Amino acid sequence: MSMKQNLVCCLLLLCTLCACQSTKNQGNTSSKTGFTASPQPVEGRLIKTLPIGAPAPDFNLPGTDGKYHTLNDFKSAKVLAIIFTCNHCPTAQAYEGRIKTLVTDYKNKGVAVVAISPNSPIGLLYEELGYSDLNDDYADMVLRAKHQQFNFPYLYDGDTHTASMQYGPMATPHAFVFDQERKLRYTGRIDKSEKPGAANADDLRNAIDAALTGKSVAEPVTETFGCSTKWAWKSELKEKTNKEWAAKEVKVSQIDVKGVETLMRNTDSKKLRLVNVWATWCGPCILEYPEFIVLQRMYGARDFEFVSLSADKPDKQEKVLEFLKGKQSAVTNYLFREDDKYALIKAVGKDWNGALPYTVLIEPGGKIVWQHQGEVDFLALKRRIVEHPMIGRYY
Repeated sequence: MSMKQNLVCCLLLLCTLCACQSTKNQGNTSSKTGFTASPQPVEGRLIKTLPIGAPAPDFNLPGTDGKYHTLNDFKSAKVLAIIFTCNHCPTAQAYEGRIKTLVTDYKNKGVAVVAISPNSPIGLLYEELGYSDLNDDYADMVLRAKHQQFNFPYLYDGDTHTASMQYGPMATPHAFVFDQERKLRYTGRIDKSEKPGAANADDLRNAIDAALTGKSVAEPVTETFGCSTKWAWKSELKEKTNKEWAAKEVKVSQIDVKGVETLMRNTDSKKLRLVNVWATWCGPCILEYPEFIVLQRMYGARDFEFVSLSADKPDKQEKVLEFLKGKQSAVTNYLFREDDKYALIKAVGKDWNGALPYTVLIEPGGKIVWQHQGEVDFLALKRRIVEHPMIGRYY
């Protein structure tokens, strides 16, 4: 056999071994997922919550830890608590700390806790994200788990709801407690109080304790409260809302130095005001601009407003308006009406050096709580907005 033939044989053998290893890894729940989320439309149906005494439905879902998880992964646990939760819901966020504490308190008692996000990004509106810095897609779940240092598996079921439709979570959060035989012993709320610090997952703890000792759960079914599950068949409302936003009037008004000074003092509103100074000739400005409209849609129903301030020349108003219409900028839009850009720089404030883009977050009364020269890190900005006392993550 020639050297060339030997080389070909070696390559074929290597490919075969790689294929076998790949097949083996597909059945290994501890292997890296290589998962790419792909939310799909799902036909609407009536969802019922799993009844008490029913066996736990199996699942095979990707987690934020880069692994697939199945029901069998938790077979050694005496009690399994499955909590359906999500990123965006204020109630779900209010319970994150209590879930982490519960995991710590029960880690040596034979209790496993796993969280599943049932929500489809298809069914989630920007307008429903007013209490969050993140939406409910898989990539943002990874960010949330890392940022909040979750000590439990956090699984994604937003593509087709394969597991969630079997369990039937009505809201986020919604807890399910299974005994060692994986029969449902409890379903419902975590506790009665959404406000952090007001309760300690009392209902969930009581159910777990009962399951551990073989006793009956005093109240096996409780009501849930929180955000409704975002099933993929709820996409009609999203389409309707997007069309309504696109139909909103977009206009631009000219503003002088005194107007800019008033804008920056923010004494004419009771809202947290985000001002972006931009121009149509500024590449980074036009690339990032749509994200500011997303912020308005997210937080606009709360004490927040986004205002755009164009530094284009006054005679470029038609060009500015054309751009704003293309970006569906149905917010307060201004064009500086004077040719003296140094007057604009002075009016905006001493912290701006005149380079574009410039973005500033202002409390009523003029206190600057965040400012940035250049392209914005929108995740950092969202966190600054939602964690400001005027906004907040909880009701």
